[in-house]
Amino acid sequence: MSENASSKPMRGDLTQGPIFRTLILFSLPTLLSNSLQSLNGTVNSIWVGRLIGENALAATANANIIMFLVMSAAFGFGMAGTVKIGQRYGARDIDGARRTFGTAVGFCFLIALAVAMIGWFGAPWLLDALGTPGGAWQLALDYLRMVFIAIPFVIISVILTMGLRGAGDARTPLIFMGLTVLLDVVVNPLLITGWGPLPELGITGSGLSMLIANLISFAAMIAYVYAKDLPLRLRGAELAYLKPSRDELGFIIAKGLPMGAQMLLMSAAGIIVVGLVNREGLLMTAAYGAAMQLFTYIQMPAMAIGGAVSAMAAQYIGARQWHRLDALTRSGIIINFAMTGFLTVALLLFDKTALSLFLGSDSAAVPIGQHIQLLASWNFILFGVTMVYTATMRAGGVVIVPLIILGIALYPVRLGFYYLTYDWLGSDAIWLSFPVSALAAFLMAWWYYRRPGWRKRAIAESEAEAREQANTDGDPAGRFAPNV
Repeated sequence: MSENASSKPMRGDLTQGPIFRTLILFSLPTLLSNSLQSLNGTVNSIWVGRLIGENALAATANANIIMFLVMSAAFGFGMAGTVKIGQRYGARDIDGARRTFGTAVGFCFLIALAVAMIGWFGAPWLLDALGTPGGAWQLALDYLRMVFIAIPFVIISVILTMGLRGAGDARTPLIFMGLTVLLDVVVNPLLITGWGPLPELGITGSGLSMLIANLISFAAMIAYVYAKDLPLRLRGAELAYLKPSRDELGFIIAKGLPMGAQMLLMSAAGIIVVGLVNREGLLMTAAYGAAMQLFTYIQMPAMAIGGAVSAMAAQYIGARQWHRLDALTRSGIIINFAMTGFLTVALLLFDKTALSLFLGSDSAAVPIGQHIQLLASWNFILFGVTMVYTATMRAGGVVIVPLIILGIALYPVRLGFYYLTYDWLGSDAIWLSFPVSALAAFLMAWWYYRRPGWRKRAIAESEAEAREQANTDGDPAGRFAPNV
């Protein structure tokens, strides 16, 4: 019996066992990994700000905007790969999962190399286009060029991480995210200030620290994948899968671009809100900046649960277990309500203490930040529910509709509410626009999720691929029989 046809339990098979328990256990490592990544950014900002100064901190902020734009595209392609890997893994088509993984890695590595080279030479122009302040311009250039050198390793690590999650493994990415953060946090101040034989490199040292941490972690993760013989490792003739295949690449690009565009829409909407807040004065801007730091942590459960639901749903679809999708979605919504709701309530109860960490206990911006938290933070509960609905649909290949829903909620609804109510609500129109847009996105996602059309198309596409695979290598185990 072939590897694909084997009926033995597989490592990372998310289609077995209780849905609720499996989803929690699969979500938690992703949540911890996201938390570590955010904590890494916070600690590194503290190192740069304290050891070099405000101009250096402004420089890293400008460079990070550019890095976020690059990573948005990688995220989209990685999510597309995760969906296809999950579907094939659920169908026990391990070779097909490796083909998708190889194409995703090969394609994204070529893109990353091109971005690194263009970015190195085009960094001065990019900083001018962003209007980087003169005092921070040279610092930003030094830092940004180190970022571009690191990008190929960062992007391939992201693709490998998302591929592993598609194959049901959230533990390995957590281990090596922990290693990355540990190395970066420890090495960063040593290279900034110089220690022992290490030279004092200033902000270049901060960028070099990121490069070193990601390079070592990437190499260690590759070694671990092969040492543990994880399902997505490529050996021998399978290494040819790293050359992008037209069919695999067509799926990754067609599905990945809209997913990456969602990140860009969210980023652009955030920039617009910052512009609106800046009109309200310095205290309001400071309060919102502190509140945003807390919002980052509130939305983490929604992001982790959404990613876990998408990977599990993809495996269910591959295994033709369509009847389990609604139960998975309900479980995701319940877990989101519990986790995001708990964080929201906790931060509202201790909002003054949390905000004082960023603003100082005597700052006049603290009460403003508390008011912002009270009006706006509840939106993340609804945002999390929307993430669950769209994650399930995304696993079935639906990517344009979530993009449209997000675009409508963030622009016509959010901005429309702001401009229609600002004259009588004042700055509260900004904060209330968050839950209003989240409610609109939730209602649209709920409505479309309940429509049968997307399921029928997903079933048709899945069955067509199953028939093609069965014709290729036979179906001795009957694993491609639909189970609806």
